[in-house]
Amino acid sequence: MSAELPVDASDDPRLHTDHVRHLPGDGDARAVTLVGVVHDHPASRYRVHELVAALDPAVLAVEVAPLALPLFQGYAADERDLPAFGGEVSAAIAAAEDARVVGIDGVDAEFLETLAREILDERPDPATLSRVGASVLGVVRSAVTCRLGATVASATGLRLEVDEPVTHETTLADPPERQADDERSQLNRSLTLLRCADPPEPVRIRDDVRDECMASRLADLRTEGEVVAVVGRGHLDPLSERLGE
Repeated sequence: MSAELPVDASDDPRLHTDHVRHLPGDGDARAVTLVGVVHDHPASRYRVHELVAALDPAVLAVEVAPLALPLFQGYAADERDLPAFGGEVSAAIAAAEDARVVGIDGVDAEFLETLAREILDERPDPATLSRVGASVLGVVRSAVTCRLGATVASATGLRLEVDEPVTHETTLADPPERQADDERSQLNRSLTLLRCADPPEPVRIRDDVRDECMASRLADLRTEGEVVAVVGRGHLDPLSERLGE
């Protein structure tokens, strides 16, 4: 479900409610606001920074592995409102102030158990199983690389850009309308591709497991207070549906 935003979105299309899902609190489970992003897009970076600052959550959940989180926390220490490195993740962390920041997209025991159940249920062929394993190992390698980058930065003061940022045809210097239009165009192209062809089986299996595990982690975090979660736009509805069950 979309949400009424705590900021005035009427003059800034980057804050459109279509990118936000709000699940109200219920008993001990406090409210969760999911903010969808296009990775490294300036409109997304602006949106998460503004919404996290306005909502002032007890917990900020971001779609990175816990092992990689210190790298983005280092990026967020940039004195600028929107840090130069780290995309939407560091932008959200920079706005979080007193929130506890949690990475919810790691490969841990819960992820491996969920993946094992999925494989037993799906019975994928050996080639698909091999590609799933390679994909998971790639995620682990990326998280380890980020952690090493954070360690080097802490020891030397050097700020390393571990991942090559995604480039877009617009920047923060462009008018908000241009940024929002470019972001919308990218989302529409992605949606068109999904309608034309189902995702490859290894990608579907991996993403189903990721969504299930991220939803489980968010459900646990809701007991600590209100949560804002910054996730890829493609995870927005799957997570909303799982959390609403």
